[in-house]
Amino acid sequence: MTAIDITERTRLRRGPKRACYDRKAIYNILDEAFVCHLGASMHGGTAVQPTFHWRIGDELYVHGSSKNGLFQSILAGETACVTVTLLDGLVFARSAFHHSANFRSVMLYGKGRLVEDPVEKRSALDRMLEKFSPGRSREARPPNETEMKATAVIAFAIEEVCAKVRTGGPVDDEADLSLPVWAGVKPVITTIGELIPD
Repeated sequence: MTAIDITERTRLRRGPKRACYDRKAIYNILDEAFVCHLGASMHGGTAVQPTFHWRIGDELYVHGSSKNGLFQSILAGETACVTVTLLDGLVFARSAFHHSANFRSVMLYGKGRLVEDPVEKRSALDRMLEKFSPGRSREARPPNETEMKATAVIAFAIEEVCAKVRTGGPVDDEADLSLPVWAGVKPVITTIGELIPD
């Protein structure tokens, strides 16, 4: 795997010890999460919207309506910022100030590439369904020409990117360690539930 270069935008200045530029670790976070937040300048302001994402190789993909205003701004050349966060635990300290969270997050900057080739576009959309549930792209009716035209697929190179990770327990001041206050971690676990038939 190619190394990730640190840029001015991806250099962590606050909590730099939590920075991670390991491509495999970044890919693991992107692959585990289902929802990202996609942000860019739009109509003179800034807009952020949640959307599903998936990864194929060294590119991150999103999809939505071809008429989506944020997508149109990105395709017109605006640099996008894509963020993903996995919450792993709530960290309780003895003092209110030192409460925290255990998390794994990724922030990516890049120019979007419209996936126009019909074969690549269909393959990318199939990969999205496979992320939701392996085998699903072969079970569901494939999109027709009208549905494909109404759907935009945008790919971002995973190059200007960094992860930030916090693990472990609270970091209390030494003077607070003797306080009779519970401290520790309340784990947060995301699970897929039982299927509910239509």
